[in-house]
Amino acid sequence: MGKLDPASIRVVACDIFGTTVDWRTGVADQAARIAAGHGVGLDAGAFADAWRERYLPSLRRVNRGERDWAGLDTLHRESLDDLLAERGVAGAFDDAARRSLVHAWHRLPAWDDAAPGLARLRRRFVVTTLSNGGFALLTTLVKAAGLPFDCIVSAELARAYKPAPRAYLTVAELLDVEPAQVLLVAAHRWDVDGAREAGLATAFLERPLEKGPGRTADRAADVTADLTVTGFDHLADVLGC
Repeated sequence: MGKLDPASIRVVACDIFGTTVDWRTGVADQAARIAAGHGVGLDAGAFADAWRERYLPSLRRVNRGERDWAGLDTLHRESLDDLLAERGVAGAFDDAARRSLVHAWHRLPAWDDAAPGLARLRRRFVVTTLSNGGFALLTTLVKAAGLPFDCIVSAELARAYKPAPRAYLTVAELLDVEPAQVLLVAAHRWDVDGAREAGLATAFLERPLEKGPGRTADRAADVTADLTVTGFDHLADVLGC
């Protein structure tokens, strides 16, 4: 258990992309269908990877004030437009197709342990999202995936993206608890580091297949966290739910 006392935690705040849902499979499958419908052959896994690689750089530009606030759908659309142009297939995708691709991020499959593990955690804690996804995106995603969250907290409410401290502190403010009473659960070192620096408790949840087979995801050995677990069911076990 380490230094974390479960009795000190009131809120379990969960990262979504990669931690709770399988973004790569979901985006790749939908991108393959959309591309095929427009007569484009696509290595959908590589396409999803390249799109995701633009994610953190686009968030940093907002957090650094290099551009005005924009929701994740807008940032995903800008990255998509650049990616399609880079690959020489921009002319094959009209505006409607591009909107469909952006909305692929609104419907992603949950990892098998997510729903049952979250249900167990809810017996003892308030369980919320804490994601860079927009409020509408998260609402649609959670509903479609059948994830039993008590509430949704989006970076959109903070007008700052993780790993900026404001993104983490907003969940504590909205739920009227101290930052140390919030346990951030994430599969990414950068997210765990950001939460710890903001004063939250942290749990690193290992997702070896987050980036697909043959690609290296963050590993527990490289992450400093209060807890390390292999799934939401394991987290529920550790927290006594």
